[in-house]
Amino acid sequence: MSARPQTIRARVPLRLGLAGGGTDLSPYCDEFGGAVLNTTIDRYAYAFIEPSDDGLLHFVAPDMELEETFPADLAALGQARLPLHAGVVRRMITQFGGGRVTPMRVTSYVDAPPGSGLGSSSALVVALVEAFAARLSAPLGPYDVAHTAFEIERIDLCLAGGKQDQYAATFGGTNFIEFHAADRVIVNPLRVAPAALKELETSMVVCFTGVSRRSEAIIVEQQRRMVPSTDHAPTMPQGRDATPDRTNIDSLHRLKRDAIEMKEALLRGEITRMAAILNRSWEAKKRTAAGISTGRIEELYELAFANGAIGGKVSGAGGGGFMMFIVPPNRRIAVVRALNAAGGSASGVHLTGQGAESWSI
Repeated sequence: MSARPQTIRARVPLRLGLAGGGTDLSPYCDEFGGAVLNTTIDRYAYAFIEPSDDGLLHFVAPDMELEETFPADLAALGQARLPLHAGVVRRMITQFGGGRVTPMRVTSYVDAPPGSGLGSSSALVVALVEAFAARLSAPLGPYDVAHTAFEIERIDLCLAGGKQDQYAATFGGTNFIEFHAADRVIVNPLRVAPAALKELETSMVVCFTGVSRRSEAIIVEQQRRMVPSTDHAPTMPQGRDATPDRTNIDSLHRLKRDAIEMKEALLRGEITRMAAILNRSWEAKKRTAAGISTGRIEELYELAFANGAIGGKVSGAGGGGFMMFIVPPNRRIAVVRALNAAGGSASGVHLTGQGAESWSI
């Protein structure tokens, strides 16, 4: 990799999953096809790459209060405490940089805590891939960036999870995303009327529950309860037996149908209908694994509804992180105040249309 004096910066948006979450997991999407509706919001993951004059490789994550230093050698990254950084550097330098590491400082931070349910970990990987693609002049289009980020997380680092987060972060905006066998993904950007998007944005409240959760246990349970396929057996978590569960599969079918209906409701600007679908999806999602809902989540859910919310669910795998609600605009302040008074961290949110972007200074 030739030295470049510029600092490269990249940012990608976080996302809210409106419907279909969980159907992007293998082996379900390999067997039946998955569908997710999501939209990106004005919270971001950032990655910066700048030259280092001390001959070393530095990883810095100020939001996690972590900094570590290595020799400029890929072999030194095996014990990294920032595995996402190490995984991206290893993959991008090997694939596009000739395996040669130049001294650099790689800095990142995210506008949400880990385990937020906003796709923050995958968004961070996309930001790092986007930054390295710019630094190395790698010929990666949006689908390539998203797929590379997916492979780094799910294959290189063996982290459990689905596919939607990488594609949402890369493409940005409001998308209906289809997932098929052999890692085939189709991103369908929706041409939503501006008035409908404004009404949705004005009707949304997000609330951090105060609990960051690790989604891996929930995701692994969901995968174990999906119908196995000998053709796709390698996608199952290693060392675990797949146990088909008809209730789980029926719930995932319901979630996929809800994603299709939610797309239609959004395109028609039917926000009240979207809220009803959100509630139905939340009940179906809770049937796909234990631990998706908790006492704290149910408390905040009931409180929001008592103050005027008409739809709600957890964003992401569940167990904690962020919740999202649809609220009549004239009740939004009341819902925000009630959730905050109960110890949540609630606010409105702005939708965004821009995906991954990078620049140099």
